[in-house]
Amino acid sequence: MRQSVRLGSIRGVPVGAHWSTVAIFGLIVALLATRILPAAAGNPSPVVAWAVAIPTGALFLASLLAHEAAHAVVARRHGMRVKSVTLWLLGGVAELEEEPPDWRTDLRVALAGPATSFAAGAAGVGLAYAAAAADLPDVLALALLWTGGTNLLLAVFNLLPGAPLDGGRVLRAVMWRRTGERDRAARAAARAGRILGAVFIGGGAFLVLTGVTADGLWFMLIGWFVVGAAAGEEARSTLGRGLEGLLVRDVMTSAPDTVGSWTTVADCAERLVTGSRQSVFPVVGFDGQPVGVVTLRMLATVPARLRADTRVEALARPVHRLLAPDEPADQVLTALTSGSHAALVLDDGRLVGMVTHDDIARLQHHAALRGRPTEPPRP
Repeated sequence: MRQSVRLGSIRGVPVGAHWSTVAIFGLIVALLATRILPAAAGNPSPVVAWAVAIPTGALFLASLLAHEAAHAVVARRHGMRVKSVTLWLLGGVAELEEEPPDWRTDLRVALAGPATSFAAGAAGVGLAYAAAAADLPDVLALALLWTGGTNLLLAVFNLLPGAPLDGGRVLRAVMWRRTGERDRAARAAARAGRILGAVFIGGGAFLVLTGVTADGLWFMLIGWFVVGAAAGEEARSTLGRGLEGLLVRDVMTSAPDTVGSWTTVADCAERLVTGSRQSVFPVVGFDGQPVGVVTLRMLATVPARLRADTRVEALARPVHRLLAPDEPADQVLTALTSGSHAALVLDDGRLVGMVTHDDIARLQHHAALRGRPTEPPRP
C-alpha cells in the first residue's frame, strides 16, 4: 500500500500513513467526543470532551502502528525483508517482501501483532484504574479504559481463524506444520477467511435491516475487505504452486523495449510505443540502468499539448525490487505486489528482461491448457 505521509522508520523499515487514515482518525475522535466521553462522571463539557478525544484518537492510532511494527520487527529478526508499515482506513498493514521460511517463523510473526495489542490493552486498562485511584478526572480514566478495551478487542478480532487476519496466519502455520505443505495450508486459511468475511457481511446486513445502520455498514465493509483479501491470497497461493520448479528466466519477457528517461512523451509515442506490443516499458537512464517503469496508460494521460515538453522520467514509477534470471520464479509474485507494474530482471547489472502481470496470467493459461503447471510455456 502506498504511503501518503512518511512518519519515520523502524530499524530501516519505512513507516507511514495512507490518506484514508485521516478518515478513521476523524471517526474515532468524533465517536469519543460525542458518544463515549460525555458519559463520564461530572458531565464534561464539549470542549473538554474534544480536548481529550483528539489525543486519545492519536494514541489509538499509535497502538495500531505498534501492532503492525511488531510484525515487521519479528520478521526482520528472522531475516525476512520488510517493505513498509502503513496505517490505513481499516487499521494497518506490514508489507513483507518474502514469505516466512518455515512454520515456526510464520507463527511467531503472526502472533507478534496480537501480543502487542494485548499488552497495549492491558496497559490501557491498568492505567485507567490507576487514574481513577489517583482521583484524576473521570474523563481521562474513561479515555484510557476505552483505549485499553479497544486494543483488547482488536487483539481478539485479529486472532479469528481466517486470512488475511493474524489468526489466519496462525491457522496457516498450524496447517503447515501438520501437512508439511505451505501452499496447501495457505489455501485452507484463505478459504476460512472467505467464510469469515461472508459471516461479517451477513451479520452486517442483519444489523442494517434491524435499524443498526452505522454498525451494520461497518461490519459489511470489514467483511468485504476480508473476503477480497482472502480471495487474493488464495489466488496467490495457487499461482505460487504453478510457478514451482521455474526460474525467473522461464517467465520473463526477454530483451524488452526500453524508454530513455530523457525522452519526451511525444518522441516516445512516435518512435517506440506505437511500434511495440508492450504495454509496460522499463525506463533507463543514460548509463542504461533502470530507473523505473512507465505504462501506455500513464503516457496517454498526458494532455497532447504537454507531450512535447514532458519527459518520461516525470511519469516513471519506481521499481521496488530487481530480480536475477536464476532466482526462483515465485519471487516474481513478491516483486509484483503493492501495485508494481513490472518486475525488472538484471544479469550482471544489465537489463535482460521483465515480468508483468500479463506474463504471469499467460503462464497460468499455458499451464491450465497443458495440465502440467510445473513446466514453462514453450515459445
